[in-house]
Amino acid sequence: MTEPAMMKGIPGTRDEGRKRLVLIVEDDFVNREILKANLEAEYEILCAGAGDVALKMIVEHSETLSLVLLDLNLPGMKGLDLLREIKKDMDLSRIPVIVLTSDTESEVDSLLSGASDFIPKPYPRQEIVLARIRRSIELSENRDLIRWTERDHLTGLYNREYFYRYVDQYDTWHPDEGTDAVVLDVSRFHVINERFGKAYGDEILRRIGAELYAIVHEKGGIACRREADTFQVYCPHMTDYASLAERVTAAACQEAAGRVRIRIGVCTCADKASDTERRFDRAKSAADSIRNSYTESVAIYNDDLRRKEMHAGRLMDDFQNALAQKQFIVYYQPKYRVQSPEPVLGGAEALVRWKHPELGMVSPGDFIPLFERTGLIRELDNYVWREAGAQIRRWKDQFGISIPVSVNVSRIDMLDPELTETLCGVVKENGLEFSDLHLEITESAYTEDSERIIQVVSGLRKLGFRIEMDDFGSGYSSLNMIIKLPFDLLKLDMGFIRYAFSPEGDTGILAIMMQIARYLSVPMIAEGVETEEQMLKLKELGCDIVQGYYFSRPVPAEEFEKFIKTGGNEAC
Repeated sequence: MTEPAMMKGIPGTRDEGRKRLVLIVEDDFVNREILKANLEAEYEILCAGAGDVALKMIVEHSETLSLVLLDLNLPGMKGLDLLREIKKDMDLSRIPVIVLTSDTESEVDSLLSGASDFIPKPYPRQEIVLARIRRSIELSENRDLIRWTERDHLTGLYNREYFYRYVDQYDTWHPDEGTDAVVLDVSRFHVINERFGKAYGDEILRRIGAELYAIVHEKGGIACRREADTFQVYCPHMTDYASLAERVTAAACQEAAGRVRIRIGVCTCADKASDTERRFDRAKSAADSIRNSYTESVAIYNDDLRRKEMHAGRLMDDFQNALAQKQFIVYYQPKYRVQSPEPVLGGAEALVRWKHPELGMVSPGDFIPLFERTGLIRELDNYVWREAGAQIRRWKDQFGISIPVSVNVSRIDMLDPELTETLCGVVKENGLEFSDLHLEITESAYTEDSERIIQVVSGLRKLGFRIEMDDFGSGYSSLNMIIKLPFDLLKLDMGFIRYAFSPEGDTGILAIMMQIARYLSVPMIAEGVETEEQMLKLKELGCDIVQGYYFSRPVPAEEFEKFIKTGGNEAC
């Protein structure tokens, strides 16, 4: 719903001295003129003699129209059909409709279709007609005032707080009905905002809101905007959520097909005794479980997700103790320069592992995405930076050489106003050179709040930190944008390696990526290299640095020392 439409009737948002606008929809000329004569001293009047004409006028004047007086016996589109069209549209449904009829049997159908009141034919005295009209308009404007507080102003759907209240009421009145908690997410909505602008992003959200309103109007239920690009629906149990995803996606895309992807998570036939918000949190967990899938649009919360959720809760609960007890261990994977006759050790990547006292070795795939979602990754990254800095110092003292170590800097870290101070502290506390610490920043991070991130990274680079663009080729940067980004090395996304050496792949794409690196005059790092064939081909194509299981899996610091002793050293 547009903001002006929602604000209609709220004190201070209109000229109180201006006449309200009323539309008379009546095909009988005499009846139309009688009503007009009775009302025009108090109201501004529009008239229509047919349903289709009336609908166009209602749409045109939707933001200023205060009331529709509707005869049921119209040529073409009947009055009840027009009433249903008005009430199924989110923007028009707020307009009260008084039915004009001499058929008392039509009253029930009219009420069920959304009529506010009736005026019988032949018309009663003028004061009675005026009283019914004033009452309907007053009730509507009071309702608009309530709607303004309970609705999201961009989409017109309920806001989160009122939505949960209405869900509880729905359960009270439908205790035995099977109902689903549904969460809809727009995948990578920040990229849409970044690429096409906030106004375009807002239009996408309005389209989704309008479609969800239409869906719950048809099928029953309640819809709200949960936050930002996330929506919630509470509805009678459904089995075909794939078609719902397709319908909402089509409404969002319209002329921009392919730019919007909707993910749906469902907690089906949820236990009404359980906490309302908990049901929707479970649906959100289901939606998040397919965040990185481009083939699935719907996920159902089930026992497997519940186990994962319980496991995630355990990891979060244990996180602070794990930091304090140094359960997190930094492993190091060697990087080799391969353009020399024999590969030469050129550095290492720091990779964190969690040795839990009860759960054993916890997979990074379990805790890294979890901590990224919850913001705990900032504390973990700080821990890894400190551990890596101290280890570089120990190797300098022990072997008399510098082993550059690359560490991950997440998008969340970039939002930390003390990031530069923290990283400089690691360098100074350990007596290192800034170039000893390489900072890995994913390509996609540059597309999110790009101006701020480019500014932060440029400042770090000027200090002497070396910047590696991680997962190169997997993000959304154009070549024109890459030329402007601050970095010293490109790190090829390992997906290219997997594809190039798969049965259906070829190495042509690798040659193109190497050409880009040469054009930008920066070294290229390839990770995920597992065989001699892959290493030799990359060397032939001009790749500078290789890491992967071909040389070594990530290993503890003491085991890494064998590479220092036997592999030579040349800083990346």
